[in-house]
Amino acid sequence: MATQLGVSHGLATLLLLLICLSSAAVAAAGRPVARQRLDVRTHLKRLNKPALKTIKSPDGDIIDCVHISHQLAFDHPFLQNHTIQMRPSFHPEGVYDESKVAKPDSNKQQKITQLWHVNGKCPENTIPIRRTSKDDILRASSLKRFGKKKHRTIPHPMSADPDLINESGHQHAIAYVEGDKYYGAKATINVWDPKIQQPNEFSLSQLWILGGSFGEDLNSIEAGWQVSPDLYGDNNTRLFTYWTSDAYQATGCYNLLCSGFIQINSEIAMGASIFPISGYGGSQYDISILVWKDPKEGNWWMQFGNDYVLGYWPSFLFSYLADSASMIEWGGEVVNSEPDGQHTSTQMGSGHFPEEGFGKASYFRNIQVVDESNNLRSPKGVGTFTEQSNCYDVQNGNNGDWGSYFYYGGPGKSPNCQ
Repeated sequence: MATQLGVSHGLATLLLLLICLSSAAVAAAGRPVARQRLDVRTHLKRLNKPALKTIKSPDGDIIDCVHISHQLAFDHPFLQNHTIQMRPSFHPEGVYDESKVAKPDSNKQQKITQLWHVNGKCPENTIPIRRTSKDDILRASSLKRFGKKKHRTIPHPMSADPDLINESGHQHAIAYVEGDKYYGAKATINVWDPKIQQPNEFSLSQLWILGGSFGEDLNSIEAGWQVSPDLYGDNNTRLFTYWTSDAYQATGCYNLLCSGFIQINSEIAMGASIFPISGYGGSQYDISILVWKDPKEGNWWMQFGNDYVLGYWPSFLFSYLADSASMIEWGGEVVNSEPDGQHTSTQMGSGHFPEEGFGKASYFRNIQVVDESNNLRSPKGVGTFTEQSNCYDVQNGNNGDWGSYFYYGGPGKSPNCQ
């Protein structure tokens, strides 16, 4: 009897031990999941500041009107006691005009706008911020890489080594200038909705303001329009900005997804959808983007259209760009992840080649640079560059109305592009 009790007791102890071990294993397995959930929640709380007003956009976005002094930029240790510069000291389009920040004249012809405007606007002293969702973060390869571009994505016309091209997975069709000191750039770009083959690919059209060599310390300020399912969760065409001071390694991000850009404008939301879009053979809609360095304060400012000065990147964010840019690029970029071992069918621009011309191909017109006297001028010695002209191409020209311009883009995969 005693033996039988001993055995039963031993079995019970063993069973208890096994239960404890399996519970510990389950807890251990669950820990990374719980940890990830907590990290995502913490990151969302940091990004999504308390809103004074919230606007639901027809495209599903939620736009939070956040007090200008509570934006994420001010989480940066160097900006703790920063006095917001509410207007630039200088403007490259002549005397600085108060209307650049004031409300645009309602009698002006209807211009390109953002979809969320349909359902309201943000009050004074607030800025509109596209709310980041849990799904937005979970689509990223990691929490650390959320809102960041991949390393080595800048077109470098001087090193068009085909091995390097396919290794980086990014392809371009651009116009560029170099060999001088540049204090800004401007362009008018028509807006399209290129088709994206894989969710991890994107298509964008932008200007790059570059400082330094193409090494690990490259500085870049970028702005334009993009379609990026990974970043936004849809295929809408959206206004975006980007910056980095170390060639996309640790610094910088898209839009307002990290501390950096200081927004002052209450009407335009970074990362929000642009409306309307150009149609093939139909109406053409374009946006103007100007980025320039304020010679007095040293900050880099951005203006959207004729009416909206959006804000600035403080000069301390950069090393080379703290002085001036050494290269300006304008054009398109796509990610070619080579699905099924073949070239992607992700489109650049309108998805049509430059030779199709106006109404069919995508263009940049009136491209300009800001010189050392803080004046806008036509760029000298514009070069063009594309890695695979049979997939995406670029053709530049010059005329009275459009100044310096180029058509660019293409369909990606086709009988000539495998």
